[in-house]
Amino acid sequence: MRVLITGGTGLIGRALSANLASDGHEVIILSRSPGRATHLPDGVRAERWDACTAEGWGHLADGADAIVNLAGSSIAGEGFFPSRWTDEQRRLIRESRLDSSRAVVKAVALAEQKPRVVIQASGVGYYGYRGDESLTEKAEPGDDWAARFTVEEWEPSTAPVEEMGVRRAVARTGVVLSTEDGALPRLLLPFRLFVGGPMGSGDQWVSWIHLKDEARALRFLIENEEARGALNITAPNPVTNGELAKLLGKVMGRPAWIPVPGFAMRLAFGEVADVVLKGQRAVSQRLLDLGFEFQFPAAEAALVDLLE
Repeated sequence: MRVLITGGTGLIGRALSANLASDGHEVIILSRSPGRATHLPDGVRAERWDACTAEGWGHLADGADAIVNLAGSSIAGEGFFPSRWTDEQRRLIRESRLDSSRAVVKAVALAEQKPRVVIQASGVGYYGYRGDESLTEKAEPGDDWAARFTVEEWEPSTAPVEEMGVRRAVARTGVVLSTEDGALPRLLLPFRLFVGGPMGSGDQWVSWIHLKDEARALRFLIENEEARGALNITAPNPVTNGELAKLLGKVMGRPAWIPVPGFAMRLAFGEVADVVLKGQRAVSQRLLDLGFEFQFPAAEAALVDLLE
């Protein structure tokens, strides 16, 4: 296969590239700074794009097997600690994600031989904050800012490719567990300092997935012709934040009883703190129904693999 990945230098893009390249598939990472994309696996190369248009790279979509659209600014910001959702931060999140999607749609429109599939990134933030409710793909969307943006703009942003006869799958990813980047290094810091514990009440749900399973699931969406529409890309056994803290303490041999007060997190990070303090209990029903098998269905085994 020949697969194009926007946002391919990020955590998920790197893992998916390595997974595909390990089986001899050709992978093209689209990057604004391809010269910085070093140490790529054999079979992976970086090409320049401006993250806004199809100019200079659109021809690569012609005859490609898949385009995986992972590009866009993170909801939590780019630093170690979350960034507040200021008006400027929201604008950056919105524009970066929608601009890259428009570029993908334009490239597909120009392609004489259309890609077989476009995989559109999304997140379980689609569902908003719903307490203990078990959320399959049939659940209604939420009404907070992140959910409204996901429902009204982000997920539909590549929908025009369907009118061109291209299969499209929307990957609603949960918290990706990896020691390289993402949420886990932030969670590990207090445990390494022997002050670890739950955040807020600890009762909020964490819909998580091991990075290896994230890459395997995205590849499954590329290869499975029945995979279309929205799918939750989360492990089948979500845990509460308190349960995750206990597991981290157990695996690391550290105490896990010092909570981080919710009011302190909101004071420090504003509205974005609710992503951690409220969460979602998303269930990967459609992925399981299509026959996907998780390598790490349980959180403890995933943490052992990552930390030991």
